[in-house]
Amino acid sequence: MSNQTKRGRTGRGYPKGRPVDPQARREVEAVLEGVPLRRDLLIEHLHGLQDRFGVLLPRHVVALADLLRLAPVEVFEVATFYAHFHIPGDDHALPHGPVVRVCDSLTCTLHGAEDLLAETTARVGGRARVERAPCMGLCDHAPAVHVGRRAVLQATTDSIEARVKSGRFRPHLPDAEDLATYRAGGGYTLLEACRTGEKSPEDVIAHLEAAGLRGLGGAGFPTGRKWRIVRGFPGPRLIAVNADEGEPGTFKDRYYLETAPHRMLEGALIAAWAVEAAAVYIYLRDEYPAVHALLRQEIAALDAAGLLGGVEVHLRRGAGAYICGEESAMLESIEGKRGLPRQRPPYVAEVGLFGRPTVVNNVETLHWVRAVLENPPEWYAVPRPRAYAVSGRVREPGVKIAPAGITVRALIEDHCGGMAEGHTFAAYLPGGASGGILPASLGDVPLDFGALEPHGGLIGSAAVIVLSDHDDVTAAARNLMHFFADESCGQCTPCRVGTEKAVTLLARTAWDRPLLDDLAEVMRDGSICGLGQAAPNVWTTVMRHFPEAGQ
Repeated sequence: MSNQTKRGRTGRGYPKGRPVDPQARREVEAVLEGVPLRRDLLIEHLHGLQDRFGVLLPRHVVALADLLRLAPVEVFEVATFYAHFHIPGDDHALPHGPVVRVCDSLTCTLHGAEDLLAETTARVGGRARVERAPCMGLCDHAPAVHVGRRAVLQATTDSIEARVKSGRFRPHLPDAEDLATYRAGGGYTLLEACRTGEKSPEDVIAHLEAAGLRGLGGAGFPTGRKWRIVRGFPGPRLIAVNADEGEPGTFKDRYYLETAPHRMLEGALIAAWAVEAAAVYIYLRDEYPAVHALLRQEIAALDAAGLLGGVEVHLRRGAGAYICGEESAMLESIEGKRGLPRQRPPYVAEVGLFGRPTVVNNVETLHWVRAVLENPPEWYAVPRPRAYAVSGRVREPGVKIAPAGITVRALIEDHCGGMAEGHTFAAYLPGGASGGILPASLGDVPLDFGALEPHGGLIGSAAVIVLSDHDDVTAAARNLMHFFADESCGQCTPCRVGTEKAVTLLARTAWDRPLLDDLAEVMRDGSICGLGQAAPNVWTTVMRHFPEAGQ
């Protein structure tokens, strides 16, 4: 071989790496026709391809990278980060059936998810790809299953097989309050009053501060103060709506979006007006396909009615990563990247989405904005209403709107119809997986910010999972730690190694308590974000309140 030929193979005239298949390029272009080819839309593009072909074929990934002028490794690393993207080894292997996802989180495990998974795999494994999945936000219908993008409520093996056979995998739209109904009840009147000058941004922000509206996604940061901080930084500014609730036991945002989506949308548009933001980005978890279709419909209706007021509203779809519920990881995902939490400072209020000052609010927080502003501050301040997502061993699970600070015992008795038949209240999780596990003897502690911390717990997103005398607290702790180990993004060593080490230590018959205490301290002190910092609450609360566990 001549030197010239060798140089030709390694120089600019010869493509390095995997060449682009012309047919694959044409197929990708057909799927993405009419959609802007932008880096920040990478995850949306990947969804489009997988929705069309059922999987992400490697040849399509390479062609997409070429169209976006990215290195293929950049696209592959994003696609492989998210659990809902599937890249087969065979470049031409199309699926022969739908994906069946069976939730294995705590509430679903209490309701027989393990047996359901085994039976489903045996029954339809040859006609569908059956997978374990983390919490789907359907805890009030446990055990939760998705066939394709369609939920199977109160799932049984027979109902799952019937869905697989039917070939109908698209979601039904929820029976939600539409734009016309919402406006008939006074909806968007407040937004118009803001835009016409009847209210000033200072009036609105001061009212929120006086009422005490706080972030209801878990952190509890005062909403008015957040808006004021962001407004203080030079524009352009943005709004990001966190609808990626993935904490096991959490489904309150789904409830709000399936029933009253315009409450959230009006709250987001008021926030955009107050901080002079040019756009709103709604990041919705992929497990809520029906809500996604509903929001697309209602955002289009808002646009047609001229109510967006020049604000761009973008709906972005997650891809199965709990870590993207962390605000900076969510912003990374909206930008089309892996959902890795950012180092702080700078904080997202100053350098947020696309490097701009950004207000990040959760769905429930924005849901309450209109009601808070339409009433005197004391209406919300005392007593504050709060949504509790209750699941587990109760007779009537679901979202319960109750005064903030209600006790779990009152929540069970007054809002959930009592314990399930044959079950006695024994323990509870006050704030999902990261809120710790507390005994029934603490059932009269208020479920509110600051009340649970002295006992090692957290209210977080107010996802209350009730355990009974039939349940093993040690097994529950192991289930929760498997979740955290699977969902750690892997960026920082204390969390990546710590969660895996915790799984190993908790699997032992006898727990090494001093070692678990040391591990908890390292993870809390060294982890970048709340996942690694809060995960130790699982075993530290169990060791503190259930001395018989792990013995």
